[in-house]
Amino acid sequence: MYNWFECKVSYEKIIENGMVKKVSEPYLVDALSFTEAEARIIEEIRPYISGEFTVTDIKRARISEIFYDENGDRYYRIKVQFITLDEKSGAEKKTSSMMLVQASSVVEAISILEAGMKTTLADYSIFSITETALMNVFPYTPKESANPNTTSTINPKQAE
Repeated sequence: MYNWFECKVSYEKIIENGMVKKVSEPYLVDALSFTEAEARIIEEIRPYISGEFTVTDIKRARISEIFYDENGDRYYRIKVQFITLDEKSGAEKKTSSMMLVQASSVVEAISILEAGMKTTLADYSIFSITETALMNVFPYTPKESANPNTTSTINPKQAE
């Protein structure tokens, strides 16, 4: 299960005309806590930003699932309502869930979401779609392989 945090990073950016402008850009990171989210966003964006930067805000992002498309240059937040039948009353019950889709357009985002949802057995409907200001998404990726078949080259003296 992912715990997504939206982190805003403020820094000075050189714009097209050569002027320096202070910008604040949101990013999404997968982390276990606010502290880890701050450490991860600093680690992830440090190679891309020259000069000083500040993490100005961190908040939990309620994202159930993310659908990636490497050709997409934007992120869309899509609110999906799953439709279930209440067995006792026979009434329809709608449960909302927030999805994030990387795409180049709204039409493409819907197409990517529908392709990703083909395996679900639940009925759903798209309730809303909004383009976000997110610059990038950083899912957690382990630093080292946890494969037991690999041998470690750590000197036992260094591990102490």
